[in-house]
Amino acid sequence: MIVRPVRVGVWGVGAWGEKHARVYESLDESDLVGVHDLSADRAREVAGRHHCRAFATPDAMVRECEAISVTVPTVAHRAALERAVSAGCHVIVEKPMAPAVEDADAMLLAAGRAGVQLQVGHVERFNPALLAARPHVQVPKFIEAHRLALFQPRSLDIDVVFDLMIHDVDVVLDAVGVPPVSVSAVGVAVLSENEDIANARLEFADGCVANLTASRVSQERLRRVRFFQGDAYLSVDLLEKTCEMLRVGPREGAPAPPPGAAPADPSTAAALAGLFATFRRRRLEVEPGEPLALELRAFLTSLRGRGPGAATGEAGRAALQVAAEVRAAMKRRAQQWTARPSPVS
Repeated sequence: MIVRPVRVGVWGVGAWGEKHARVYESLDESDLVGVHDLSADRAREVAGRHHCRAFATPDAMVRECEAISVTVPTVAHRAALERAVSAGCHVIVEKPMAPAVEDADAMLLAAGRAGVQLQVGHVERFNPALLAARPHVQVPKFIEAHRLALFQPRSLDIDVVFDLMIHDVDVVLDAVGVPPVSVSAVGVAVLSENEDIANARLEFADGCVANLTASRVSQERLRRVRFFQGDAYLSVDLLEKTCEMLRVGPREGAPAPPPGAAPADPSTAAALAGLFATFRRRRLEVEPGEPLALELRAFLTSLRGRGPGAATGEAGRAALQVAAEVRAAMKRRAQQWTARPSPVS
């Protein structure tokens, strides 16, 4: 059966929005109708490069499309989505979903009333290394993520939590399956008016703990997440797109522990377990693929009823909620610093 491509448009063609246009142009599942940007010159430039129309107004574009990528600045996400869904367009909106949870709720309500799909661009879900690791992530006990980036004068209207850490917040929530019961955090503004480096600790009801660090003022680039669970440890390099797993298994040639052999003393039990167990290290096979292309293909095929799609609007809202809690925890920590008495010289 031949499936007709989805007619799509891109609203906002800055650096990331143009990537959406490039990917849509390359996918069989999409028919890139056109782009719109506040800068008419920029829209014409991108449209010429990717063989589509430059629309003078967003309303003219959404009337011609079935689906829209909203890649405008975060503060404008809600207004763009509401105009797109009012025209009956499905929408994928870039992360963070909105500047505030209240805006995300309004966006979900608008999409629901219009009867259209709202998905969120948490593109790290489609990183091939994470896709390879995800089937092996089961009941993690501890998750550690580091996301370090070189300073760039973009997205400085939001702090590093909404800019970078929210990727790992979404990864953690997807792995654990429930929101945290406790959030603590610290953040420091270095080169902008908002926090440029932050660390957050998320604690979950089942005892799992996630420790997340994000920086946009680092001297190196690093994107890594590690999952520790009862029988395995997975290290996922999201930048290099590699994944290594260390799994506990029976020692080759060793007899099984006799029934009732486990002593009550934990240290003795651990020593005994070492006699009958070993570690197996292997690198998981990672399929090639560009995360954004995999994400947008999933979005488009879901509109034709052929897959689960990208992150749901509800998932985007959940990540935003936790990011907002991290931000609030950072502010509380900053208030502690200002209340601290000055040292006596």
